[in-house]
Amino acid sequence: MSQNPSLQLPPTGNLWRTEELLDLGYGSRTIRSLLDSGALVRLRHGCYIRASLWNAQSPVVRSRQRIFAHAHGTRTTSTGTFLYSHTSAARLRSMFLWNVDDAIHVLQKVRPSNERHGRDVRCHTRPFAEHDADVVRGLRTTSLERTVADCAMMLRYRQALILTDHALRLGADRVALQTMADALDGRRGIRTFRRVLITADPRSESAGETLTRELIHRLRIKPPELQVEVSSRAGRHRLDFAWKEEKVALEFDGKTKYFDYRPTAEVLFEERRREKALAEEGWLFIRVEWEHLFREQEFRNRLLRALAGRPHA
Repeated sequence: MSQNPSLQLPPTGNLWRTEELLDLGYGSRTIRSLLDSGALVRLRHGCYIRASLWNAQSPVVRSRQRIFAHAHGTRTTSTGTFLYSHTSAARLRSMFLWNVDDAIHVLQKVRPSNERHGRDVRCHTRPFAEHDADVVRGLRTTSLERTVADCAMMLRYRQALILTDHALRLGADRVALQTMADALDGRRGIRTFRRVLITADPRSESAGETLTRELIHRLRIKPPELQVEVSSRAGRHRLDFAWKEEKVALEFDGKTKYFDYRPTAEVLFEERRREKALAEEGWLFIRVEWEHLFREQEFRNRLLRALAGRPHA
């Protein structure tokens, strides 16, 4: 077929392999022109996406899109030959990740052949059984528990804690995780995995809440209670962190920077209304944002001053 002179992409579909575009009549020069014009984006060798879709996606969604591009570009739904694993499996499950690169991780039973995986792919060769496999978004991935184990042994402690908190909240079996850790004695990363299992808490509702809890613990500040329910004239409320005796509440305010949404004016109004009602009951509120978690001495002094200046209930 001849090249498409109009430089218009197909009206349907958003992800194409090179040969799919060639079959549709787009020659190599036309594909290059579409790339140069900004209508098409190359995600990886031999796989392209409609630019209007790519430009509209958030960083979180783009990271997932790269995995779909790998699956599409290799003409596979990973049926038996490998599983998407580690942080790729976590991304397919929309699990919380913090400061993690976009590398695609695959798990194989044997060392990979000379087939081209690409520079963005990390191949792992630990054994896996069928109970370690699951299907998420149409792709074969490691199970929730195996994903936690693999990530915890690869990531740094705080990164692994964020992911494990979320996995437990999603229903990961803590006993199964401990059994896996017991069977991995001597392997690289096992200390991080075991440490995370001791400190992980499914009550954390965001990456920021996990980092806040970890920082309070590391600074040796009196531990708060998590997700505490209290009452006021405005009804019942739940606090991220609370020191009941001192009536000090700490709320993490960074959700809008981590998730793919922003609070509406109505939500913000209700938050302030709740705070005012609880202040009438004697509660002091401390609001923490992302940047505060990395100014540790300032965070410590601020929190200790608040706790020290409060009468005990």
